[in-house]
Amino acid sequence: MTTYNPDTAFFGHPRGLATLFFTEMWERFAYYGMRAILILFMTASVANGGLGFDVGKAGAVYGTYVALVYMLGLPGGWVADKLLGLRRSVLYGGVLIMFGQMCLAVPGAGLFYPGLALIILGVGLLKPNVSAIVGDLYGRDDVRRDAGFSIFYMGINLGAFIAPLIVGWLAQSAEFKDVLANMGFSPETSWNWGFGVGAIGMFFGLVQYVLGWKYLGDAGVHPSLQPGSAESVSAWRRFGVGLALLAILIVTVAMLVRNGTLDVEQVTSAFSWIYLVVVVAFFVWLFGFGDWSREERKRLVVILVLFVGAAIFWSAFEQAASTLNLFAQEKTRTSIVGWSFPSSWFQSVNALMIIALAPVFAWLWVKLGKRDPSSPTKFGFGLLFVGLGFLVMVGAAQASADGALVSPNWLMVTYLLHTVGELCLSPVGLSSMTKLAPERVKGMMMGVWFLAASMGNLIAGLVVGFLESFTHAQIFGAVTLFAVVASLVMFALVGPIRRMLERD
Repeated sequence: MTTYNPDTAFFGHPRGLATLFFTEMWERFAYYGMRAILILFMTASVANGGLGFDVGKAGAVYGTYVALVYMLGLPGGWVADKLLGLRRSVLYGGVLIMFGQMCLAVPGAGLFYPGLALIILGVGLLKPNVSAIVGDLYGRDDVRRDAGFSIFYMGINLGAFIAPLIVGWLAQSAEFKDVLANMGFSPETSWNWGFGVGAIGMFFGLVQYVLGWKYLGDAGVHPSLQPGSAESVSAWRRFGVGLALLAILIVTVAMLVRNGTLDVEQVTSAFSWIYLVVVVAFFVWLFGFGDWSREERKRLVVILVLFVGAAIFWSAFEQAASTLNLFAQEKTRTSIVGWSFPSSWFQSVNALMIIALAPVFAWLWVKLGKRDPSSPTKFGFGLLFVGLGFLVMVGAAQASADGALVSPNWLMVTYLLHTVGELCLSPVGLSSMTKLAPERVKGMMMGVWFLAASMGNLIAGLVVGFLESFTHAQIFGAVTLFAVVASLVMFALVGPIRRMLERD
């Protein structure tokens, strides 16, 4: 059990929030930088330094990768809860991310999948647990909690804003390719230079995290199991067995792909089905075999509802790096008043808008006080706005149907609507999980939140494959309809959820 730290040294919030703010900023710098160019790198020809994947294969690999990035938040939360504590889990996760980015910085395809694997493991350890530590800085009823998470969310988006600008310029710009050629390097390695800068960013994040350790008090220091106890020894044993089985599975699949028995598409397809089974099995286990009190069980029901809403939201929102990224490259004019820029720079727009609007939303939630909308209501608005964003893209797709490049303003308006939706849902969702989660599984419940993002990211990647059979307008229209219907369902559930939580 962590002790509440009441200080107000960081803009009215605990000083430790600053440490976590910059840790997450640099981790997101590494992640969003490589995310901005990943599908573009995979679909680029080998002659141009890419992997030469077709759109369907690139989308399947991208979807599987980002799904695993967030899915590993579940075991990452368990490891933090039971074995390492939140604090050390964040540190070790950052180290793995740094080495993963270094693998991607090596030219050629040889270390591409190992690099992705290390990043997956690292984010699984770091992402849910750094957010859980933020929650530990506040008391359960502290009115600053939602505002604190909104400030923390600004750190996420500061890294997400800067990264595509730097990484995109290194990976795609003709200017940097000329610099490489003048230095005697192959211009086609520009993609790898883009990936490599992510490793540098994560290194900076680790340095400041260690230096700011003292400001976190006792938040996240101790696991829930006493080290050396019978329960702890048993948990470490289960962890060792699970790690060994995972290693065997990875090596086996890699060998089957290498000798031609399996191809990458078959692996990603199998993963999608296994993923669905795992998610269903997890919730069956959570409700059917946990020793929960009546109050805890009601909270878990609300978590499940928010999980479904968040998964639908992210399945639309995260197409920013898949279908919308490809639309930006292929069908959008990437120049303003004669000045050209890399298409990956569009990936910074949402983050810039978050930075501008997050303080407004943080102020709004506090200002509303008792009139502050409930979490399900905010989720409903989030789904509505992401649907409206894709409605705009239906118009953009129709305007580009004859092959003309459309104005970048279409994407700008879409990202503005998506940003409003994100601010209604994402920081509020993080805060809700820390409030609703039973204390003994707080890290795991943060993993559940990122499991929703995982499912959404998987779907967002798989949607890319439909571009081979359907038009952009058809795909964007289907996403619009799905998101708007989901928002109406969420609004309808507001009353029942409120009554359930108020009932004795």
